[in-house]
Amino acid sequence: KPDSLFFNDGQRRIDFVLVYEDESKKMTHKRSDRKKQKRKRQVYESNLINNGLQLEATRSVLDEKLIFVKVHAPWEVLCMYAEVMHIKLPLQPNDLKTRDSAFNWFSRLFRVDENIIKPEQEFFTAPFQKEHLSDFYIQDKDTFFNPATRSRIVHFILSRVEYATKNNVKKFGINKLLDTGIYKAAFPLHDSSFRHLSTDPDCPSERYLLYREWAHPKNIFKLQPLDFIRKYYGEKIGIYFAWLGFYTNMLIVAAVVGVGCFLYGCLTKDNCTWSQEVCDPNIGGNIIMCPQCDKACTYWNLTITCESSKKLCIFDSFGTLVFAVFMGIWVTLFLEFWKRRQAELEYEWDTVEYLEQEEQVRPEYEARCTHVVMNEITQQEEHVPYTACGKCIRMTFCTSAVFFWILLIIASVIGIIVYRLSVFLVFSAMLSQHISGTETILKYLTPQTATSVTASLISFIVIMVLNVVYEKMAILITDFELPRTQTDYENSLTTKMFLFQFVNYYSSCFYIAFFKGRFVGHPGNPVYWLGKYRNEECDPGGCLLELTTQLAIIVGGKAIWNNIQEVLLPWVKNLIGRYCAATRSEKVVPRWEQDYHLQPIGKLGLFYEYLEMVIQFGFVTLFVASFPLAPLLALINNMLEIRLDAWKLTTQFRRMVTQKAQDIGAWQPIMQGIAILAVVTNAMIIAFTSDMIPRLVYYWSFSVPPYGSHSSHTMKGYINSTLSVFNISDFKNASKPFSPSWFGNQTTCRYRDFRYPPGHQHQYEHNIYYWHVIAAKLAFIIVMEHVIYFVKFIISYVIPDVSEKTKSKVKREKYVTQKLLHENDLKVVKKTMGKIADKIFKGVDSAFRPKAE
Repeated sequence: KPDSLFFNDGQRRIDFVLVYEDESKKMTHKRSDRKKQKRKRQVYESNLINNGLQLEATRSVLDEKLIFVKVHAPWEVLCMYAEVMHIKLPLQPNDLKTRDSAFNWFSRLFRVDENIIKPEQEFFTAPFQKEHLSDFYIQDKDTFFNPATRSRIVHFILSRVEYATKNNVKKFGINKLLDTGIYKAAFPLHDSSFRHLSTDPDCPSERYLLYREWAHPKNIFKLQPLDFIRKYYGEKIGIYFAWLGFYTNMLIVAAVVGVGCFLYGCLTKDNCTWSQEVCDPNIGGNIIMCPQCDKACTYWNLTITCESSKKLCIFDSFGTLVFAVFMGIWVTLFLEFWKRRQAELEYEWDTVEYLEQEEQVRPEYEARCTHVVMNEITQQEEHVPYTACGKCIRMTFCTSAVFFWILLIIASVIGIIVYRLSVFLVFSAMLSQHISGTETILKYLTPQTATSVTASLISFIVIMVLNVVYEKMAILITDFELPRTQTDYENSLTTKMFLFQFVNYYSSCFYIAFFKGRFVGHPGNPVYWLGKYRNEECDPGGCLLELTTQLAIIVGGKAIWNNIQEVLLPWVKNLIGRYCAATRSEKVVPRWEQDYHLQPIGKLGLFYEYLEMVIQFGFVTLFVASFPLAPLLALINNMLEIRLDAWKLTTQFRRMVTQKAQDIGAWQPIMQGIAILAVVTNAMIIAFTSDMIPRLVYYWSFSVPPYGSHSSHTMKGYINSTLSVFNISDFKNASKPFSPSWFGNQTTCRYRDFRYPPGHQHQYEHNIYYWHVIAAKLAFIIVMEHVIYFVKFIISYVIPDVSEKTKSKVKREKYVTQKLLHENDLKVVKKTMGKIADKIFKGVDSAFRPKAE
């Protein structure tokens, strides 16, 4: 019976499986070590039996060295530990009427067929108490505790049973035995194959249904069966997919608006006056630009940037401003509505008043508990791995290590900048040989574009390499830090990893958006990096197009890389495992052995999935003003990500032990922090990176008298007004270019800045236009930030975190629980005490009645 989930007697269900290698057949360890391992294992297994669990061992069909120990928890053990763990179980069916929303008919089109996966019946629940067993909704003892709950209870026992005592320190827990190699694996069973229904007619084949109706690519446009996922994998997995699905659904609105703004830019680019001036042979064709590097670079014609200016018109338009404001409000709506959705799931999944049990100490922490200290609360001695001074030294070292690696990333960013400065000289010499720009390649590939694209690709490769290295370093640093519990470990690692990823992924974008082209001086007095490399300049249209290129490469490349890595690695590992066992494939392999050859989920579980999505959330919000298509790319990626993660869980990985989770944990405040920062970054991108503010200042102030010569507000003459004049005789010898043959009698060149021309009493100093633009930029940032923050505050205030419907359900459940459990206690007391109780109650009534009257 390859699909059997029971002991050999066919009655007792397998709740957990332990796998070890027969010590008598091991050849890799010393004989004394093998004896010690066998003794520890035997002590552990005997203690499991003493704790009420039932074990049955069977040898592997494919590898005679392996032995599988099947674990079963009887009814009495399940009841006892359900009470200890405060597990909520059903009291009675939920009698609150549910009202269908206005969109219910529409969402029904995308739901899973209810005839295939039936909706879970809702119950009022309460923490299990064995003395109130009759009050709970028990129709069948075999199904009262579902398989996920059974495996969770068994894992709780496995994690707390002792196997040795050394120096008065107890050694316990399956995790430590797995780390030392005494056991090779420990896992609950999948209930069937994902390819076909179970041969056992009583098995619900939930894994097969999940694969068919959730993980299969055909369901990419369907809603997820969240209650069914939670039932099979537990709340921690369920809340991740609920959050990811909710985030993906919210991205639809952002993607539609983003595509609308992009299309608006495409439709209006032909009416872009400043771009027409750049491309006009009589305007841009007569403007000779100053060299952008020392000596090797030559003079160039403004029309070379014609194509890039047309592309820039698509992204640097009025739609960009609208979209940036919209995204500032969208991110608030997303977080607020997610809180409401999370509150609903907390009630439906019984985690409203979830009190996390005292966590087991990590084996790595427990193994080093050699120092004795006095506990201030219990006034008893307890063992710790380090003194207060030792802890301070560890924390100092770990903090220093984290900052060292962050500085290393910043150094790599500086390296990319130096690359940009160096290679720009090469591309300038190669691509700008002719001022006319008639060659086809020069029409599309300017020195700036070539430098930007190659630097972005190298930056992406450096990011991915540093990512792999730092992940390992962050784990090593956190291991050395020695957190006490797994939650402390994950929180510490989350902080380090996110801090690193933030600097790693966003630093190059921050450089292009806010630093490149800001401190360049002017051709007669350029600013140098490290005293050697001349600072980079932006295109005449600004650095926005370069920022868009960088974002497109990183966001797109990261999505493709991660999805290939997530799918390919576990698939190849399992393929190799199946190939190795192919010679013995004629044998019938039982369910526990099939599951053993799947990949373990890993200690950090869904940590990397959360990290990947939160980094993506940062790209979608922080720099969206420069790339309105980012939400669309994120939407497409997430639609694939949901199915790929589901495919991995159902087909490539062993079943996880179910874990409770009330929310998405530390990721919520991280996203709130990103949302606040996003308002500032988008306001600054529009103000400082795009040319929107200078264009508006020109249109309203400098195109008409007293500063301009046009009779009405217009954008004509904008390019000429934003390019300052430089006399070539004012070049320093160190930066003076070699005189080309085509230059002729020209005595001046133009450069991007707002400065007085040569011959003016304040020549090469910032002019009045510059100060108007700076004032307008600062005013814009202040106004935009305050408006969006005010709207965010109003939205946060208006939208309650918990809906009235959910509040009613919680109150009703408390009332029913109190009525069933506490009033029943009074009835039992009254029945037991009989007439004495009646007399007592009557006496109490008569004593208080006169006062009441």
